[in-house]
Amino acid sequence: MTLISENSETDTRERILVVAERLFREIGYQKTTVADIAKVLRMSPANVYRFFDSKKAIHEGVARGLMAEVEDAAHSIAARPGPAAQRLRELMTSIHRMNSERYVGDSKLHEMVEIAMEESWQVCVAHMERITETIGSVIADGAARGEFEAPDVPLAAACACTAMMRFFHPQMIAQSADKPGPSLDQMIDFVLAGLALRGAVRR
Repeated sequence: MTLISENSETDTRERILVVAERLFREIGYQKTTVADIAKVLRMSPANVYRFFDSKKAIHEGVARGLMAEVEDAAHSIAARPGPAAQRLRELMTSIHRMNSERYVGDSKLHEMVEIAMEESWQVCVAHMERITETIGSVIADGAARGEFEAPDVPLAAACACTAMMRFFHPQMIAQSADKPGPSLDQMIDFVLAGLALRGAVRR
């Protein structure tokens, strides 16, 4: 059994997640076992369970890492200077692109996401809460600058996320790819029109 000092526990947890994600991509989420992960790391399954109490916990850790990358990118865009409408458009576009690349474009990872959604993993709920909060921060800034009219920012953010669900949710992105409907830019235009100051939108 591999001996691991207390100081390296965080590194070991990270290595387990890195290997797990690689195996998910290579052989699939369902087929990957804790024994497979342990074999690559040259440790026993029991040692892996020292860091993650179940196979599901490892899967959640991988999903959390992938989702955190999207959250970080969204937060970075939200924190930039410039018009709120421009930032909101870029933020929504980036979320769609990253989710499409990570989950829809990779069939093995898409399998993991499908199961995560079906089981209503808390990590998925927390992710959408963070994305909604980030979108809310841009809307609040836009309202403060006089760009948006949003008397109830949390509600506006929730409505914006709901409107964008076809372009945010991995399963809906995949299912809607070849179906008629508004484009990404058209949907973002619709959201921005809903946030605009009354009388500011002219057609």
